[in-house]
Amino acid sequence: MLDIAVIEDPAAAEASLDPIRSAMLRELAQPASATQLAIRVGLPRQKVNYHLKALERHGLVELVEERRKGNVTERVLQASAASYLISPSALASVSPDPRRFADRFSAFWMLALAGRMVQEVGKLIAGAAAARQKLATFAIDGEVTFRSAAERAAFAEELGVAVSHLVDKYHDAGASTRGRRHRLVVALHPALKTSDQTTTRKEQDND
Repeated sequence: MLDIAVIEDPAAAEASLDPIRSAMLRELAQPASATQLAIRVGLPRQKVNYHLKALERHGLVELVEERRKGNVTERVLQASAASYLISPSALASVSPDPRRFADRFSAFWMLALAGRMVQEVGKLIAGAAAARQKLATFAIDGEVTFRSAAERAAFAEELGVAVSHLVDKYHDAGASTRGRRHRLVVALHPALKTSDQTTTRKEQDND
């Protein structure tokens, strides 16, 4: 089972978005037969079997084992991943293309870059899994609080300069045949306000 699977096929994406099938995928993080799953989700076994066939057809669940019980063979299934992401390629005709424009200060361009990352890394994960190889990636996630918009702008400028220096230092300008191209994406956006922060802000406004 993968930690995360990226869904690229439109039909598979549609299947995963069905509320019943989504609930079944969640329950199938642990292997179960159709009978066991029916008890978990509170549905008739025949209806569960119908949905399981659709999920298996799209590669969202996979066979773990078959158990012989008298004259009946019981199939035990498991979700193919613990979590799923739908790739922009599932909506290829309307998916964002970051090549259409490049604006460092555009939230829409940021989303287009994020969509491309999901699509590309999803393909890389699938390829690495098929080859039974480890995929070398690196990511940083953190938060920084700015006292003013001016400081935020200064931070973004310094970050851009620092990244440019690192790229100039390590980039193989000679396009060596032994080298491997890597994608670098750096993003900065406001953090979503939590309910605690909203409450605190209201209390400060009332003081």
